[in-house]
Amino acid sequence: MSDIWIFYPPLKRRTGGSAVLLQLARHLHALGRLGGFAIWEKKNPPALDLPCSDLRDIPFKSHHTLIVPEGWPNALNPGLKAGCTCIVYCQNWAYLFHGLPQDVRWKDLPVRFWSVSDPVAWYLQNVLGNRPSVLRPAVDTSLFYPGVEKPPGRVRVGYMPRKNSALAGQIRRIFAERNPGEGLEWVPIQGEDARGVADILRTCHIFLATGFPEGFALPPLEAMACGCLCVGFTGFGGWDYMRQLENGGYEPREYPLRRVSWEGNGLWFPDGDVLGAALGLERALGWILEKKWAAAAGKTVREYGCEAQKNEVISILDE
Repeated sequence: MSDIWIFYPPLKRRTGGSAVLLQLARHLHALGRLGGFAIWEKKNPPALDLPCSDLRDIPFKSHHTLIVPEGWPNALNPGLKAGCTCIVYCQNWAYLFHGLPQDVRWKDLPVRFWSVSDPVAWYLQNVLGNRPSVLRPAVDTSLFYPGVEKPPGRVRVGYMPRKNSALAGQIRRIFAERNPGEGLEWVPIQGEDARGVADILRTCHIFLATGFPEGFALPPLEAMACGCLCVGFTGFGGWDYMRQLENGGYEPREYPLRRVSWEGNGLWFPDGDVLGAALGLERALGWILEKKWAAAAGKTVREYGCEAQKNEVISILDE
């Protein structure tokens, strides 16, 4: 019964959010439930290995389901007109109202919600009144895995310039000002496919997370999978898996952390706290030698595998 369609936004490049849509589609395809991807223009289709159809050409029926990521409310129109089940898959809490007209409330529309993480589910519950189901990303451990050993020499710090590059620059300057004799090797990660990102992360001792706002924050989790100690910001959505390594360290005030089976897996600081992150980077130099964080990081990664994601898909479909 191929009854579920996923809207794939017209993006210039593959993003973390679109990669999660592809993960979801592959699970649905394996379960025999995927109708295909609904795209904006069939004449310029994205490079996908699953069926694609122009959104406006799909003969939606009431028994169909249309899944649309947040930020693209106009893509819901064909499904709403056909009376099918419409689901907004919120992958970033910060874009919940993006594209929605000012005079329209989500509560007035016959749509359901899914969330990409527990923090996003909590956010949606407080904004919309109902707690949605959670479908988390999966780490591809065939790509993201630890190397045999880190390269000798200076400590290598990987970071992604596209994630608040100005703040990453401030952190670098603060660290250099306070530690003139401690030369870190800064490794920018940009313009790489997933395999290239993984290859670089395996050579890094530390990953500096500067992204916010985030619905889930997948890059730090992938860095953990490659054996990096993570330092930096959570983006709020990262609290789905991020747990404080230092006793008395920063934790969210309003959002109640869900219970997990692992302990501290990184040094986390409030979003935008460049001084805190720089000081944490200093302390991380001692932590990478002790390796006390590595077991928790490894356990965290194992809880976000493909099988765990498949089980969440099945559970949501059962609901």
